[in-house]
Amino acid sequence: MEEGAGGDGGGGGGGGGDRSSFVIGLIENRAKEVGVAAFDLRSASLHLSQYIETSCSYHNTKTLLHFYDPMVLIVPPNKTAADGMVGVSELVGKHYPANKKITMARGCFDDTKGSVMVKNLSARDPSALGLDTYCKQYYLCLAAASATIKWIESEKGLFITNHSLSVTFNGSFDHMNIDSTRARLLRANLLQPLKDIQTINARLDCLDELVSNEELFFGLTQSLRKFPKESDKVLCHFCFKPKKVTDEVLKPANGRKSQMLISDIIVLKTALDAIPFFSKVLKGAKSFLLHNIYQTVCENPKYESMRKRIGDVIDEDVVHSRAPFVACTQQCFAVKAGIDGLLDVARRSFCDTSEGLIDEIREDIGILTLLAEVLCLLDMIVNSFAHTISTKPVDRYTRPEFTDEGPMAINAGRHPILESLHTDFVPNNIFLSEASNMVLVMGPNMSGKSTYLQQICLIVILAQIGCYVPAQFASIRVVDRIFTRIGNGDNVENNSSTFMTEMKETAFIMQNVSSKSLIVVDELGRATSSSDGLAIAWSCCEYLLSIKAYTVFATHMEGLSELSAMYPNVKILHFEVDLRNDRLDFKFRLKDGVRRVPHYGLRLARVAGLPASVIDTATSITSQITEQVGWYLLIAIATNNDWQLLDYVMSWMEPTGMARMDANSVEFQSLQMAYQVAQRLTCLKYSNQGDEYVREALQNLKESIAAGRLT
Repeated sequence: MEEGAGGDGGGGGGGGGDRSSFVIGLIENRAKEVGVAAFDLRSASLHLSQYIETSCSYHNTKTLLHFYDPMVLIVPPNKTAADGMVGVSELVGKHYPANKKITMARGCFDDTKGSVMVKNLSARDPSALGLDTYCKQYYLCLAAASATIKWIESEKGLFITNHSLSVTFNGSFDHMNIDSTRARLLRANLLQPLKDIQTINARLDCLDELVSNEELFFGLTQSLRKFPKESDKVLCHFCFKPKKVTDEVLKPANGRKSQMLISDIIVLKTALDAIPFFSKVLKGAKSFLLHNIYQTVCENPKYESMRKRIGDVIDEDVVHSRAPFVACTQQCFAVKAGIDGLLDVARRSFCDTSEGLIDEIREDIGILTLLAEVLCLLDMIVNSFAHTISTKPVDRYTRPEFTDEGPMAINAGRHPILESLHTDFVPNNIFLSEASNMVLVMGPNMSGKSTYLQQICLIVILAQIGCYVPAQFASIRVVDRIFTRIGNGDNVENNSSTFMTEMKETAFIMQNVSSKSLIVVDELGRATSSSDGLAIAWSCCEYLLSIKAYTVFATHMEGLSELSAMYPNVKILHFEVDLRNDRLDFKFRLKDGVRRVPHYGLRLARVAGLPASVIDTATSITSQITEQVGWYLLIAIATNNDWQLLDYVMSWMEPTGMARMDANSVEFQSLQMAYQVAQRLTCLKYSNQGDEYVREALQNLKESIAAGRLT
């Protein structure tokens, strides 16, 4: 970050080519509530959050810090809690470089002073901000704001102009969890989609009007291009005022400051000059969002008044072009003071005039904050959402519907990225409801399971940021969080194996999931032994079923399909795969029920290019294992001393012929049925269901056996 607020560093919101521009204050109480104040130096905005940290590893806090990617972290002195949780100070010291951590006395974290600061600095009216309510409920984030603002003013040697900041309260995550300024807003929405249906629908109504009214769409596209891209930096310079006014106005250093001020004034003039055309385009808009923007910006006389004040000082024909102006100003201040008295007077007059105009602009800084927010929002809706939809064939994207309690129903949904790369992308459906809140997706590798899981998440995210979605129809129940357990790999930095990483992520899901969450899990338990993996996956499924969260679970484990026999709210789907010439033909279409593809691993290995001799040996070994499956089953039952089950299974088998059993023979099919019966009995034995349910399940199983077919 360059010295001075609003320098050239700063792509806030996590990574990218620009350096971060966020200064963040953190503090927690004994109840493990964490208050966060994130101050963006580039866009002059303050984001306040407060939440309960449920994880000993401070996963919520680490997620938030990853999102903001701060340049400075301000924390109170470390104090380890009685329950062993280390506290945010030690967390910051452990996971972030020492030069990013600033420790301030706890007295600096004063919620009363923070409340007064926020009231004075916010561009919005305190009543509209709901500050009286937040003072009582979210005092920690106000305390963090107090320390953060105090550090910025002290470190940067400046005052923050009253009524200049864009302040937002996120409370206990009002956004769903999972930049030039305009790009930052889009990224922030993707990382933290909305949960308020009214706000989402307001964006969608705006998008409806843009899609149906080409004149409005192209007019707004053209008018937005007239506004300078540097508007966020300009606003930042107007918000901050130096604490000391130096008399050394004749030095080159002050010349650089003056050239920056005049350049910013010219940028602001260019933006204000674009408002009349912007007003003309918006005048006939009917949607609530666009009409409200027209009333608050286009009909606000303060913008025209500010434009006239700047016009009294700046030539009407001046054009925003930073490089030539900078060079010219540098030449003016290159000559040392005292060489030419007239030049000294001219330079002093130049600086005084620019400073005076800046002070006048600061009197109405709130309207510039509003203008910047409006431009960011419209840029996202017009140039990102509407433009994307306009480039797609008709009816490829649809407006999602929203419910608080209803089902999630997506018909012919598509992956928004992959469908752009593959014209023959196969759409699929998803239906989740209270009566069917878990879907188990089965199929071989490469059949489309992971893409399907990602597709569901992306459609929900797009819907909750107020965008159309790639589907024929979409009805979304607003979710508070999306949890994903996708991917596989070691975490060398934390000395965690693949399995340990998998378990840590799963533990976090179990600790934080709610009935309003969406959980997407891909191949849980594959990083350990088959028996342990199945046991863990089964137990996790039962836990999620008890919470009634919407869950999509992709797996290879055929044993998990038995969940549907015990829980009526579990639905089994599989990806269609045909066998042709001993090869797998992937259809990428979802079908109901279980589809067992024998030895798909061997077939995929052949396609991948493993030597034929290796494949032949593996096939031989597989045949031997298959022939002995009956003995393994008997040993497993005997080991558990389950002799009644042993007698039952023995009645289905002919031990004398088991050693040479063919997988396609009637005997093997009988053995396979016995194995399935044994699985169901074992599942019933260890399930959490009541006695009456178990008796009913046993009766159904008995009838199925008598009929010669398991249902």
